[in-house]
Amino acid sequence: MPNEEKIITNTPILTLESDTVLETAQLKADLIWHEIQNAYRTKKILTGMLGGIEKTENGSLIAIVYYKDFRTVIPVTEMVINLVQDAAHDYGDIALRQNKVLNNMLGSDIDFIVKGLDTKTRSIVASRKDAMMKKRQIFYLDKDSSGHAKIHEDRIVQARVIAVAEKVVRAEIFGVEVSIPARDLSFDWLGDARERFHVGEHILVRILEVQADNPEEIAVRADVKSVEGNTSRDNLKKCKVQGKYAGAVEDIHKGTVFVRLSIGVNAIAHSCYDSRTVGKKDQVSFVVTHIDEDRNVAVGIITRIIKQSI
Repeated sequence: MPNEEKIITNTPILTLESDTVLETAQLKADLIWHEIQNAYRTKKILTGMLGGIEKTENGSLIAIVYYKDFRTVIPVTEMVINLVQDAAHDYGDIALRQNKVLNNMLGSDIDFIVKGLDTKTRSIVASRKDAMMKKRQIFYLDKDSSGHAKIHEDRIVQARVIAVAEKVVRAEIFGVEVSIPARDLSFDWLGDARERFHVGEHILVRILEVQADNPEEIAVRADVKSVEGNTSRDNLKKCKVQGKYAGAVEDIHKGTVFVRLSIGVNAIAHSCYDSRTVGKKDQVSFVVTHIDEDRNVAVGIITRIIKQSI
């Protein structure tokens, strides 16, 4: 009987397709653990999803990253959260600010290098900082045969969205975190970046400027809009003075209402004939009184609010 049990255990699962071999959950876990062990020995960069934030018994923050279902712990000191703390930037408790930053990053992809393993419990401790420094060296400082780094000005590269706020997107570009303001995200009026960009997605950006002296000190400026292109200029030709168009209010600033017309044109209104107060995301009727080709916008009046945003 023991021999029969052994034969059954080692025999691949018979599937409906006779040449297909199914892996058990345990076998999959063993293979992934073996991969993690190899990565630990070779200091290979792995990528997982930031799935949680916890506090240890002594009150320290840790980030929980999942690599193929394996829980990986990264101390907040190894997450590269650079918060300026001085008289001019005194925003309160540093731990609360770190927690807020990490919370905004939940769901994003995180690179890390395994720093320690416990084979019995299969627990992992890692460093995001080490992975970022390694990528910075490879992509910003190492030169190819022509003397250029892989990332340079005017190159289009893929970036990870790691945090999104109303007026800014935080992206990680091969080990360097970059804040891209709303004005550089799109040629369209963009009232809320969170409606178009999401944590965890990959976007294309154009590198506008790079300052790289050493892995610790690299500054990058990038935009998204130059990659997407400006369709508003061509669409502006469809716009006629005294023409009436539907549009959505993207933003309001100091009495000026920024409208994105349904025909794909940016528009500005300084007055609204509707007795109700116009608000962001309202659907409005807009009459063009002037076309400003220098600024690439239509100027006009909001004649009425079609639908208010609640």
